[in-house]
Amino acid sequence: MTHLFVSDLHLDAAAPEASNQFIAWLRGDARLATALYILGDLFESWVGDDDDDAERARVCAALHEYTAGGVPCFVMHGNRDFLLGERFAADTGCRLIADPVIAVIHGVRTLLAHGDLFCTDDVKYQQLRTIVRSPAWQRRLLALSLADRKLLAGEARAGSRAHTSRVVPEIMDANPAAIEAVVRHLDVDVVIHGHTHRPGVHEFNVDARPRTRIVLGAWHEEGSVLEWSAGGQVLRTLER
Repeated sequence: MTHLFVSDLHLDAAAPEASNQFIAWLRGDARLATALYILGDLFESWVGDDDDDAERARVCAALHEYTAGGVPCFVMHGNRDFLLGERFAADTGCRLIADPVIAVIHGVRTLLAHGDLFCTDDVKYQQLRTIVRSPAWQRRLLALSLADRKLLAGEARAGSRAHTSRVVPEIMDANPAAIEAVVRHLDVDVVIHGHTHRPGVHEFNVDARPRTRIVLGAWHEEGSVLEWSAGGQVLRTLER
């Protein structure tokens, strides 16, 4: 029984090699999983479930094929695809889950998150996150035409790149105190997240109890997947 976790695939027509790798993986090793968790930013952008982009449709068809094969797939909103909705879920057979959410994996109480919520040092980003995750703001955005939403998405990506270029990298990383606070408050032993594009396994203690934080990597140049079986956790790189 192996649970698989991925994040930050950022699939987009501009980089079809990443989509090709993901689809091949779904049709290969991932078919043997007990469950697949996609912890945000499956797509580089998602402007609504009426998005007519052919590359995104290709990925959704592959996900439908995957879930129809009997493996449950759970998808979390990221900071790029927070508009994924019920039509996406129906078309793919995936189940949308909250960010963050607690799951019990192999008997271990585990917190799953996209990860941007932990980047508390980036105050401007947290302010923006609060706005765009608001249901009222999302309803107003989805009321716009598809063309207008695509234009706004392009402008948002440009703004994100500009913000990233101006901010010290450490500020955009997860804050250790924020991680410790949520671990203590929710009483979890493992935290799995993405967003920072800094894959790694971090061991630490909270209240004299060992905890583990696993950060998933992005799929820009190669795949990144956490495999969690009864034998333990392995964070793997999938060469392209």
